[in-house]
Amino acid sequence: MNTTTTTQRETLHSRLPNPAVLIPELGEIGAALFKATGNGSIPQATISLVQLRAGQLVGNTYLTVLHTGNLRKAGESEERITAVASWRDAPYFTDAERVALALVEAVLTPNPHGERVSDELSAQAAQHYDDKAIATLAMAIGQIGFFIPLALIGKPLPGVSSAEQWRQ
Repeated sequence: MNTTTTTQRETLHSRLPNPAVLIPELGEIGAALFKATGNGSIPQATISLVQLRAGQLVGNTYLTVLHTGNLRKAGESEERITAVASWRDAPYFTDAERVALALVEAVLTPNPHGERVSDELSAQAAQHYDDKAIATLAMAIGQIGFFIPLALIGKPLPGVSSAEQWRQ
C-alpha cells in the first residue's frame, strides 16, 4: 500500500457510526438472514457470487471488496471472481450460477420493457433449482438488498475490519 492510500484511509471515515450499535436488533436480523440463506439448498459459492454481483450493480466498493474477499477466503479462483462483472461471456460459471447471476441482475436492474424477472428467466431458474433453492436464492438477493442502503448511505470503508470501518 502506498503512503497516499494510507494517508487517505487514515483521514476517511464512514458517514455513520456502527449501525449495529445504533440498532442492536441488526445483529439478530443479520444472523437470521445468514441462517436462512445457509440452509444448504444453494451452494455458498453461488450465494457469494450473487452478492458480489449485487455490490457491483449498485456501484458500492465496500460491498464489492467485502464479497470479493469472502470468495477468496472460500478458495474461489481469481478468474471466477474477476469474471463476475462480465459473467455472460465468461467460461467460468455453471448454468445454474448463470441463472443466479441473471436473477440478481433482473431484481436490481430496472427493465424498461416490462417486468424485471420474466417468465422465461423464472422457468430457467426452475430448470436448475427446486422451489426451496429458488426461495433461498431470493432470500440471498434480499439479504444483500437489506444491507445495500447501509453501504450506500453509511459508506463504510472498503477493506477495513468491521470493528474499524464505522465512524466513532
